[in-house]
Formats: sequence, C-alpha cells, structure tokens
Amino acid sequence: MVLVGVYLFSLSFLSSAKGWTDTKQRSFREGFLFGAGTSAYQVEGAWNEDDKGESMWDRFTHEHPEVIEGATNGDVASDSYHFYHRDVEMLRELGVDHYRFSIAWSRILPTGLSNKVNEKGLKYYDNLIYELIKYNIEPVVTMYHMDLPKRLQDLGGWANPLSVEWFVEYATILFERYSSKVKYWVTINQPNKICMDGYGDHSMAPGINMKGIADYLCVKNIMLAHAKAYRLYEKNYKANNYKGLVGIALSMNWAEPVNNKTENVKATDDYRAFTIGLYMDPIWSAEGGFPKVVRDTIAKKSKEKGFSKSRLPELSAEEMALLKGAADFLGMNHYTTFLVQKGSTDYESPSFLDDVNVDLTQGKDWKKSRSSWLKGAPFGLYKIYLYINQKYDYPKTFITEHGWSTKPGIGDQSRVDNLRGYLFALQLAMEDGADVIGYTAWSLMDNVEWTAGISERFGLYEVAFDTEEKKRTARMSALVYKRIIETRIIEENWTPDSMNIQISNRRTNKNKVEL
Repeated sequence: MVLVGVYLFSLSFLSSAKGWTDTKQRSFREGFLFGAGTSAYQVEGAWNEDDKGESMWDRFTHEHPEVIEGATNGDVASDSYHFYHRDVEMLRELGVDHYRFSIAWSRILPTGLSNKVNEKGLKYYDNLIYELIKYNIEPVVTMYHMDLPKRLQDLGGWANPLSVEWFVEYATILFERYSSKVKYWVTINQPNKICMDGYGDHSMAPGINMKGIADYLCVKNIMLAHAKAYRLYEKNYKANNYKGLVGIALSMNWAEPVNNKTENVKATDDYRAFTIGLYMDPIWSAEGGFPKVVRDTIAKKSKEKGFSKSRLPELSAEEMALLKGAADFLGMNHYTTFLVQKGSTDYESPSFLDDVNVDLTQGKDWKKSRSSWLKGAPFGLYKIYLYINQKYDYPKTFITEHGWSTKPGIGDQSRVDNLRGYLFALQLAMEDGADVIGYTAWSLMDNVEWTAGISERFGLYEVAFDTEEKKRTARMSALVYKRIIETRIIEENWTPDSMNIQISNRRTNKNKVEL
C-alpha cells in the first residue's frame, strides 16, 4: 500500500529545493542502472552519408530552415557518426551502466521499406554496440525516435494504417540483427509528441497541422505498431531464450490542479486521461482501450462539429487484446510539472487543445531552465509514481529521459541541483514501492534540440559545435553524476575539488576512464 502521507516533510524539500529536511542516508540498490541517453537525429549527423535515406526531419528542416532557432539542424549535429568512440569514452568516464541511443530508420532502410537494407548503416550500429559491450555498458536501443523515413511520410506516415506493418518489418530487421546483444528495447519514443505536435500541429516534423484528426489517427497506428513489434519479440525472440525486455517511452510529466476547486480537479483528471491515459490505458489498465472520458469527449465534440463519427478511431476487440499487456516496462520521460485549471481559452476547433480544454501554468517560484516549458519541480516525479502505482498497479518502469537545459558553459550548477532533487524524489518513490529498473540522464552531450537548435543545451558534456571535431568537455554536472554513480548516494554538499576537467592524463581500465 502506498504510504501517501509518510513523506510530506520530504515533499516540502522537493517543492522548494532549498535543502534536505530528512537526515536519512539513502542509497540506490545494487543492480539499479544509471545511464545517459541521446537520439540519432539529434547527435549523429552524416545525414546523407553511406547511403542513408532522407528522414522527415531532414526534409522539414531543409525546406523550412526558419523554424529552427539559429538555423542549426541535424545535418552534422554532434557528429556521433564519426566520433562514436569518443561518445563511448565519455560513458566510461561517467561510469554508467547503460547507454540509451536510437537507431535511425532511414539509415537502415533508406526508403523506409524492407526491400533495400543498407548494410553500411547496420555496420555503424554494429560498431557502436560492440564498443559498448566491450566496456560492459548495456545498450538500450530505441527503435524509433521521431525520425520517420521521408518516403514513408510521403505515403501519409503514421496517419496511414500501413505504417503498422512498415514498423514491424523494420523491427524484424533490428531484432534479427541485435537480439543476442541487446537486452533492453524501446519501440517508440513519445507518441504524444510525434502525433500532437507533428500531425496535429506544425511545431514538429512533419508539420501536417491537421488538428484533431491526423493526430488521433497517428495515436492509434503508432500504438498498434508498438504492440505488434512487442508481440513479434515475445513470440520469436523470448522463446529463443533471449531474455530481453521491450517497452515504450511515454512523456510522463505530472499535472495537478492549480487549486482545489471542483472544476479544476475535474479538468486535471481529464488532462491526465488525454496525456497519460490515452497511451497507458490500452496497455496497463484493467479495462484496456482508450479512456472513457477521452472517447466520450471526442465523440461529443465531433458530433457538435458535424462529423459522422468520432474523430478518435475505435479499437476493435482484437486490437484491444493485442495492446493489453504489450510491454515489459514503461519508459518514463519525465521533465517537469504543470498546474491545471478549467480552460478559458477559445481554442481552434476541432483540435486536441479544444478537446482537452484546460489552461496550464507552472509555479512562479519553481527554478527556470533555458527552455520556456521546463521548470524544476522534483515533487512531481514522486507524485506521478503515486498516481501510476495506484492506477496501474505498480508497473515496472525505466526512467528513459530526465534532464535540464542551460546556456553554453561548463559551470552548470542549476543542472546539478535539478539532478540531485529529482534523484532524491526517485529514492522516495522507490521506498514507497515504485518498481524502477534505472535512470537515464538526458542527455550525454549537447545535441540539436529539434526546433530549438543548439540554443538549449541539455548535455552532461558541452559540445563545441563550431569545431571540426565537435570537441566534448565534461560539465560540472558530469562530475557530480559520476560521483553519484560511484557512491550510489546523493551527497548534498559534494562538489568537484577542481573544475580543471582536461582529460589528457586519464587513468584507464577496461570499464572506466578516470577524469
């Protein structure tokens, strides 16, 4: 049973982040995985080398360079395609247990279809995975991280029901190649971001902007694609004694009412159903399928707008059965918290925003990052675990992303504070029974942050984008994270003895590189 009231004293710290209010020394258990993550489009570069096909992000940024702040796209990015050895060296410096990275679909299948497999692209990932395993770093492979092959997008992308089979064909190639080497698989990263921002809006590729229609088509197809890939692995690879786990990574930011007014509590419940339940319920809920409030709301508003049926596609009984239980773990991408109240904005209709009908704010005293949407509220991580544990019966989770953005510079004290606060919140959640495989810091290094370009830096390592070698330099947060991994505890007052983090005289062994 969740001990809801036990840690109220600790939550006062988590909310204010001014200092510990609890003197108990906690440690992360042996076997808990610490790691760092990246995604292919954001770090690899080499966008058209070695027979790689064009992705929808390549096309989006080439045709609309004005959407990228500073006009820096992913053509070169951090150039991990050529400097992956340095990336692995950085992971060894940190002493991590795992590295979460994604495979670029268009690097493996240039047209998106399985009739032409690019061996040069596979060789790159062969080499990366070999290098990780060589140093006892667990590869955590994301199969799709928002970079659909352009040719498939020309056919409608995730709004086309055939996308389910396209993804399964792609997944088959990856499973055949890497199931003996990769234990942890993430099928798809953040369906809500893909669908709501890319198909229901124009803020992300492919920029379809068919609000309230294309986004829901995308949701159904992308969830079925995940489920079919999961069942494929379950049938053909688990049965062959590959003891791997397959999950999906969802955006899991917390939301709570701005006050206790009934209308705002109801609005918050609805918002959670649209942003969490729409993706979790089909897999983890006892009933299965999309949440009732989501189905009812969209059906009602569709009818009011003259549609012959709901804009939210139905799930058949067979599809519901396919989805139910189709994950070994929930990948949690958690960054921040929002305060919710009943909507007062006249949103365009039909649209996802009109369907949800809420207004979002954040705490005025919460610490600000470089990103306008990202403020620190560590209590939100604790509370979202209370929520999913009660609603979905303690699902196995893997924090697949958590991070903080800053300006350039290696003295990133705000990232250090954020890291410590959220890891402390995670410890409290685990004490209350949360089943957590591990934690993934986002990101290993500065990357191209989609339409924000390189204006928002999320890296534990700073990347000098203006140098040919894309020089990587450890930030203060890298040293603090390294210390946490080594000791498995959070030392509030520990800071590096020196910010001289040049690495020319490192001590090396098979598994680590000492800074």
